[in-house]
Amino acid sequence: MRRRKFLRYLPLYLMLIPGAAYLIINNYLPMAGLVIAFKKVNFSLGIFQSPWCGLSNFKYLFSNDDALIAIRNTILYNLGFIVFGNLLAIIVAIALDCARSKFFKNVSQVIFLVPFLLSTVIVSYIVFAFLSPTNGFINNSILPLFGIENGIKWYNEAKYWPVILTVVYLWMSFGYSSILYYSTIIGIDKSYYEAAGVDGASTWQQIIHVTIPSLKPTIITLVLLGVGRICYSDFGLFYQIPQHSGLLYSTTQTIDTFVYRALLELNDVGRSSAAGFLQSLIGFVLVLGANWLVSKLDKESALF
Repeated sequence: MRRRKFLRYLPLYLMLIPGAAYLIINNYLPMAGLVIAFKKVNFSLGIFQSPWCGLSNFKYLFSNDDALIAIRNTILYNLGFIVFGNLLAIIVAIALDCARSKFFKNVSQVIFLVPFLLSTVIVSYIVFAFLSPTNGFINNSILPLFGIENGIKWYNEAKYWPVILTVVYLWMSFGYSSILYYSTIIGIDKSYYEAAGVDGASTWQQIIHVTIPSLKPTIITLVLLGVGRICYSDFGLFYQIPQHSGLLYSTTQTIDTFVYRALLELNDVGRSSAAGFLQSLIGFVLVLGANWLVSKLDKESALF
């Protein structure tokens, strides 16, 4: 019986081999390198022969002011991205669904998706075209309307960059997220809207009582994915967009850019690996915790 069942599903097992091999080689074998986080790496001795240093690499992350700033920035930015990113995507998706013209819907989706497909390097030049102190559109065209003639040196003032980076992130990402939400909306049974209309519900009431509750599983999934990566950041966004200006580190430095600079300037593999290991560990714990909380509130909406 087992042999017959095995032979029956043998083609599926063979199809599974390439994917399983990729996961093992790309995701699991490199986990042996986690030992670097607990060692003072000496390249002349090799990774496994280098002396152990315990948790000193992790202690450095919590004793170094730059590292603490990077951790703070990473978490706060991601919290803002999760809240504002999903909110904007939901609004855009509902607006698309309310549009009457099918041509407008199709064209809008393509236009919204373009920023998501652009290279961060290209986006950094677009942002520079707006913020350039000498030839930037904002300094030359917008600020004079408000009586500011001398302009602002955007790349020297750290206080403006939380807003700038948030706006750039939303511009780049909302198109992809809104399409995910829109695909969920068009899958909602239209009979719900018809029944609501028969009961006298307005368009706004239909959105509140039909559309939003139907989007709940998608919202929970995307939020959980965002929570899992709350200690990660888009390296290009935080390194390329601010033109890696040292004057902006207080508001633009994140864990990923801190690790990159630690490798580039200090060549400290151990501390960089410790930061990456901590990112993964915190993300794993947060996903489990958030999913547990969701399962307590609504078991059917939990991922597992």
